[in-house]
Amino acid sequence: MPRLFIEAHLKTSNYKTNKHMNKGPISKFIEHHYRHFNAAALMDAAKGYEAHLAEGGKMLVSLAGAMSTAELGISLAEMIRQDKIAIISCTGANLEEDVMNLVAHSHYKRVPEYRDLTPQQEWDLLENHYNRVTDTCIPEEEAFRRLQKHLVKVWKAAEAKGERYLPHEFLYQVVLSGELEQYYEIDPKDSWILAAAEKNIPIIVPGWEDSTTGNIFASYVIKKELQASTVKSGIEYMIYLTEWYRENSGGKGVGFFQIGGGIAGDFPICVVPMMYQDLEWHDVPFWSYFCQVSDSTTSYGSYSGAVPNEKITWGKLDIHTPKFIVESDATIVAPLIFAWILGQ
Repeated sequence: MPRLFIEAHLKTSNYKTNKHMNKGPISKFIEHHYRHFNAAALMDAAKGYEAHLAEGGKMLVSLAGAMSTAELGISLAEMIRQDKIAIISCTGANLEEDVMNLVAHSHYKRVPEYRDLTPQQEWDLLENHYNRVTDTCIPEEEAFRRLQKHLVKVWKAAEAKGERYLPHEFLYQVVLSGELEQYYEIDPKDSWILAAAEKNIPIIVPGWEDSTTGNIFASYVIKKELQASTVKSGIEYMIYLTEWYRENSGGKGVGFFQIGGGIAGDFPICVVPMMYQDLEWHDVPFWSYFCQVSDSTTSYGSYSGAVPNEKITWGKLDIHTPKFIVESDATIVAPLIFAWILGQ
């Protein structure tokens, strides 16, 4: 019996379906090598994502952390262009930092030895107008201020006409205007915001106020040059998401691919229990796929470290929702999963 079991296992592990034979070299490498532990979880999650789309489902991707500064746009933008992502939820930082990288990439400074920096060296970076994110320093003048003047223009133009927009809608206006093209320093196909704007896919940005552009907007309100109401609020984002979910959750439903934790993930996933429990709409389908990629270890009280089954008790996931968790660095995992989905 053990021998038969081993032979059957070997046949199964080496078997390639016709569907996967036309995959590219990255996918073939993943399928051959990623067989156990977090590697196997990555493979399972990728196949689950692929199956969800093949059955007519749609996918929400949430971005926490500094994924834009990590240049996840290189793979994420193509996912958007190929309709593998229907909607994105991200922090205000990820919303703005993709565009900052687009217009100021050559001015960024990489610090490979960031773990060894002294307080004085950190202060020197500040004095030279660099803001550090792990091993990457964002240049204040070329990135923040370059984007600021164009955002202020659309904020003021909207207010003058008595119009109000969500944060990502203002950014869409800026990138689609063509005014930033003079600054482009990377291939624009590697900007996920540009890809999203061209597709006009919805973006949810909970807590946008907790971002550099949010702080800049607040400063103009304090100076009485703009009104706070010109940029729509997080509550309005929840209303916007509610309407979108109601329109798009039929059939196979909407899946949830979560990178990191925090507000970028928790805010949008709560739209389902909000509709079911607070609005008492009992025909609302649960999220129909769930995967979380995080290096947060399972711990007490941690949202990022909570196992997917905990979300069942909050009315977010069904018992039968396919659930995956890959405990690893998202900058490594996400591009590999995206490569699988794209057939690379």
